[in-house]
Amino acid sequence: MADQLDVISIGDIVTDAFIKLEDDKAVTYQNDQGKWLAMPFGTKLPYDHVEILDAVGNAANAAVAFARLGLNTAFVTNVGGDQAGRDMIVQLQKEKVDHRFVRINADKNSNYHYVLWYKEERTILIKHEEYDYHWPHLRPDETPRWVYFSSISDHALPYHDQVADWLDENPDVKLAFQPGTFQMEAGIERLKRIYARTEVLFLNREEAVLVSGGNYDDIHDLMNRLHVLGPKIVVITDGPAGAYASDGQTRLQMPLYPDPAPPKERTGAGDAFASTFVAALAKGNTIEGALQWAPINSMNVVQEVGAQKGLLSEKQLSELLRNSPDWYKAKPF
Repeated sequence: MADQLDVISIGDIVTDAFIKLEDDKAVTYQNDQGKWLAMPFGTKLPYDHVEILDAVGNAANAAVAFARLGLNTAFVTNVGGDQAGRDMIVQLQKEKVDHRFVRINADKNSNYHYVLWYKEERTILIKHEEYDYHWPHLRPDETPRWVYFSSISDHALPYHDQVADWLDENPDVKLAFQPGTFQMEAGIERLKRIYARTEVLFLNREEAVLVSGGNYDDIHDLMNRLHVLGPKIVVITDGPAGAYASDGQTRLQMPLYPDPAPPKERTGAGDAFASTFVAALAKGNTIEGALQWAPINSMNVVQEVGAQKGLLSEKQLSELLRNSPDWYKAKPF
């Protein structure tokens, strides 16, 4: 019998076409609606180059992170019956991600996004294909120790009920939930079974406010409200301030791992953090240890283009942790 799966990642998969804009061909500006990217309208605009990245997206990035860190990882997702879909499966195979649960929709296109890459930030043009989402029938020997659920199309809301039903039937499986945009917009009432079943929940500070309705300036209030929804561990990332984690009793703040150079491009930093935190727990680490692992992978990802190139092996991550500054520790707050 094959080794037990450590983790199954669930979510959409996509090809990203990164279009590198020239610094002097666009500008950003701020107004009361937020920060905007602006380019000349109705003209031909030169760009620097394009990089095509296959098999990416929140859940795909997590699956690759798990595999690089040595976990036996499978992925439940949908692709179309096109070349992009075939390329995604090939890429997953290269990354040693088990693709037996990838469903090929012969009459559909695969998800394909365009990323406007300006300086170190990106604006993503997205289109989610309307797949017929079905949770696979897993044999008992295919049951993982963990499930990692992340961004998925708004067409997949009923699919969450199938996942929740399966989790109810498999109470020993631990769920990590990193909700995507549509999942947060669906609201806590619609996804209450998922939140209630969650072992560890990942949100950034703005998302924590959106989901919980709590006070942006009060991390304790945000964590209290999120724990009420059911998650045993709540993790809130906060940009330059680092990250916060709570297990209901102990609350810790973790600084960022120092960057060796300015970020090249920030896509996937959150995915790297969340998946590495889960990988540490899956390998028997404490929450404090997981907080030390996670920022290292985030740091390395932003030194490369895209969400996966900079993902580390356990050996590489451990070496960076050994060489970390004395102040790189989680502290109660």
